[in-house]
Amino acid sequence: MRGRGGDLVNAKTQAAPRSAVASDQRFVTSLTRASHSNFYYSFLFLPRPKREAIHALYAFCREVDDSVDQAGSDSEARARVRFWREELRACYAGDAGHPVTRSLARHLEAFPIRREDLEQVIAGVEMDLAPGRFETFDDLVVYCDRVASAVGLACIEIFGYSDPRSRDYAVALGRAFQLTNILRDVAADARKGRVYIPRSDLARFGCDSGELTASAPSPAFLDLMRFETGRGRGLFAEARGLLPPVDRRSLFAAMIMGRIYETILLKIDRDPGAVLARKVALSRPRKMLLALGIYLKARASPRA
Repeated sequence: MRGRGGDLVNAKTQAAPRSAVASDQRFVTSLTRASHSNFYYSFLFLPRPKREAIHALYAFCREVDDSVDQAGSDSEARARVRFWREELRACYAGDAGHPVTRSLARHLEAFPIRREDLEQVIAGVEMDLAPGRFETFDDLVVYCDRVASAVGLACIEIFGYSDPRSRDYAVALGRAFQLTNILRDVAADARKGRVYIPRSDLARFGCDSGELTASAPSPAFLDLMRFETGRGRGLFAEARGLLPPVDRRSLFAAMIMGRIYETILLKIDRDPGAVLARKVALSRPRKMLLALGIYLKARASPRA
């Protein structure tokens, strides 16, 4: 079978024993559940084939990200990145060796996820191996598009869409997600030597990078954070405006992700200094309520 990425998924992958297929699927599902990701709540209402496919996709992205974050050295991280790049090649060639890529390869038979989007995810994670400072927001957007928007473009191939403008929605939403992550994790990342907030923004508010790890927020830090949360609100608004009405029913999972992340962003906006003391998050019941509300509203939308 030839997917949209143009590579063959051969009979070797398709003919795997059912027990092996089930084992690989359990592996990716357990990784997704164990992550306690905000994304997990958006997957709950998907029909089983799509839910299992998104678990495989999420597990791949999680493993690639962890290959850098959990490595003991730069050389180990680079070796892990090379491993996943090779596994991605093998995934589309039909000879993957890891349970995550084996599972993902089987789902490519039904969902035409583009290989180039997953290659962008790896390229984005690789940028963290040389954490240069971003000069401008446009520079940061390149990173966001690789580590987040590319994931969104892969996800909508599973969720389904009929209007090509939904791809623009996925890109804008990915940028909003990643900026929210950056603001939420600003202190933890800075302690690792990773400063994602652009230099031009730090200079604009007279905020030194040392203030990103301070025990208490400075006035400059608070002004900077309010500026960035305002930018994030604009990105979420842009994404909502780009979502074609005809695809609201099929893209409810993306809409749930958007609502959860935007709610986190608004929580940061109300108390920007909180990110220096803790990871700003939502409770599980709150995320479930948000997810259920979006799902029911989307179900009421006209079919495409």
